[in-house]
Amino acid sequence: MKKRGKKYQEAAKLVDRTKQYDIAEAIALLKETAKAKFDETVEVAFRLGVDPKKADENIRGAVVLPHGTGRTQRVLVFAKGEKAKEAEAAGADFIGDQEIINKINEGWFDFDVIVATPDMMAEVGKLGRILGPKGLMPNPKTGTVTFEVEKAVNEIKAGKVEYRVDKASNLHVPIGKISFDNEKLIDNFNTIIDTIIKVKPQSSKGTYLRNVSVTSTMGPGIRIDSSSYTR
Repeated sequence: MKKRGKKYQEAAKLVDRTKQYDIAEAIALLKETAKAKFDETVEVAFRLGVDPKKADENIRGAVVLPHGTGRTQRVLVFAKGEKAKEAEAAGADFIGDQEIINKINEGWFDFDVIVATPDMMAEVGKLGRILGPKGLMPNPKTGTVTFEVEKAVNEIKAGKVEYRVDKASNLHVPIGKISFDNEKLIDNFNTIIDTIIKVKPQSSKGTYLRNVSVTSTMGPGIRIDSSSYTR
């Protein structure tokens, strides 16, 4: 078993592992348990009652958080002609076509999100074996394969986050930084949990939100009472 550091052990003592906290309590406690010297990322983790092997239960999508994540995303857009000009006007960090595809093949990854117009996907798709494992492949479900380039770039820059359930039915989403006001973290949390509830598959049986917790980068997990969200 991994041995935890002294700061983590001290922080963990503040958390009652048998309790499910309401979100306001949890965020206040999160601030107490964040002991790192840097501005830790706050993340919400879900364990869902779904079977990701089933196509309709392989939950994936994106949502714009009202207060962003505290991190500026570097956006790469694959587009040509007027759509390339639209991407530039919207503030995309990198815009290109075959030349950038070649750079990625050579190991260049100085970007966080890719947006591609549908007419570019035949070429971008050839990068699947490189981009797929890194979670960087554009996808219509997350709004990153689209002709609405300006909207896509603006949303990403405003704090759009992607979510995707993993093979173990877990889902992790950043909701801000520990330096955020409590109210902003609560707003962002409410936005993501409402979204996850809305995308519940009809075929999902039993308890859907099996476990919900918030944590900071170096801190212990704090369980959330999700019952009030599911009534």
